This record gives sequence, structure tokens and C-alpha cells, in this order.
Amino acid sequence: MKYDIKYEMVIYWSEEDDAYVVEVPELHGCMEDGRTYKEAINNILTVVRKWIETANELSKEVPTPKDRLIYA
Repeated sequence: MKYDIKYEMVIYWSEEDDAYVVEVPELHGCMEDGRTYKEAINNILTVVRKWIETANELSKEVPTPKDRLIYA
């Protein structure tokens, strides 16, 4: 099953892990890392899909992606 991933992602470099870390705040506990920026993004997309599949299998609520608030 393919998902159109529209969740906010927070990406940062971790000196401790020597890797890029990506967190998806709207999906509790959903995070992944990668040696490169691109690898980290690819990895988190896989984890998000699995997170959603698992939530659906367990009949848990999957949060709707929130719109980003922009202030002028």
C-alpha cells in the first residue's frame, strides 16, 4: 500500500550518533536516522508507512497531517 506522506518532519545532525536524525512529531515515537540526508529521508518514509500500517492493524487512530501555520 502506498501512502502520500504529508507529515511535518524535523531533520537535524546528531554528533553523538554521527548521523542525520528525522523525527515526525505528529506520529508518537516515529523517528529514524541515516548516514546521509537522503538516506535519513528514505528511511523515515519507510518507518512512517510502517507506523501507519501498524496503527491500522491495531485499530488505532492515525493522526491527520496538520497544516503548517504561517505568520506574516
